[in-house]
Amino acid sequence: MSGHLPQTNYLDPELLQRLGDLELVAREVVEGLRVGSHRSPLRGLSTEFAHHRQYAPGDALRTIDWRVYGRTDRYYTKLYEAETNFDCHLLIDASSSMNYASGKVSKLEYAKFLAASLAYVVLKQRDSVGLSVFDSEVRTYLPPRSAMGIILEIDRSLRDIKPTPKTSLAKQLHDIALMMKRRSVVVVISDLLSDVDDILAGLDHLHFDGHSVVVLHTLDPYELKFPFAGTWRFEGLEGEEPLTTQPQRIREDYLKNLTEYMDSLRAGCVAAHIDYLTVDTSRPLDVVLSEFFNERQSTLAGPSVGAR
Repeated sequence: MSGHLPQTNYLDPELLQRLGDLELVAREVVEGLRVGSHRSPLRGLSTEFAHHRQYAPGDALRTIDWRVYGRTDRYYTKLYEAETNFDCHLLIDASSSMNYASGKVSKLEYAKFLAASLAYVVLKQRDSVGLSVFDSEVRTYLPPRSAMGIILEIDRSLRDIKPTPKTSLAKQLHDIALMMKRRSVVVVISDLLSDVDDILAGLDHLHFDGHSVVVLHTLDPYELKFPFAGTWRFEGLEGEEPLTTQPQRIREDYLKNLTEYMDSLRAGCVAAHIDYLTVDTSRPLDVVLSEFFNERQSTLAGPSVGAR
């Protein structure tokens, strides 16, 4: 299949999979989102102060320099270097559990589409994007750069990897944090199948190093809804023993435990000022990204001050 997809607002994951070319997938996902027409939803990171400019209606309250206002009785906003040139670093979990798929598209394949689409957004805004791929250890680390070829590197890195079970997620995030040279927007794409405290410890390390952290918690719809019936043998993808059971007998407990786990994870992220989104791999990619971008734009905008 070649050329552009038929005009649609809903890009089904299986349709994207048939395209084959990851750059084409990213372009088709992003083209209709119009994220290039306003401030990047992946910004919001303050690094080095650059200069002031006079306040304009709609500017976020948090950017006003109140000391300058006290001296001049005029509103000025502070601009930072990261607002004109920033790094985004994509962290992709390629461990064994990410290979699970109840349909034709695995969590890992969906994560690849997500990463490529986000990379395309960043690169179209002439900023830089880097890539790390991890399972039980960091397998790939590519420092941020502004060349579209990073999308091909995403594809190549995930095709070449031979996944192993995760160990401590905190260790991999700690190792990647030590490799990163500049404060960045860090996007973690993972099913996060690990102890909540371990996950939050790794995310906190990134946050405390000054990075703006985004978590895209990527799960299969069968993991979210557990719609199995009859008798099933469940094979562990992270080294667990197989389990043969009738799923309807354990569904209630499973969903209760899943809800508690996700609530704890979400609450920990909110407390640490980390953006968190649950991603259902059966949903169209453009819809998921549109919802995420809209929510993040709202968060970054903050309250505004009336014009003087």
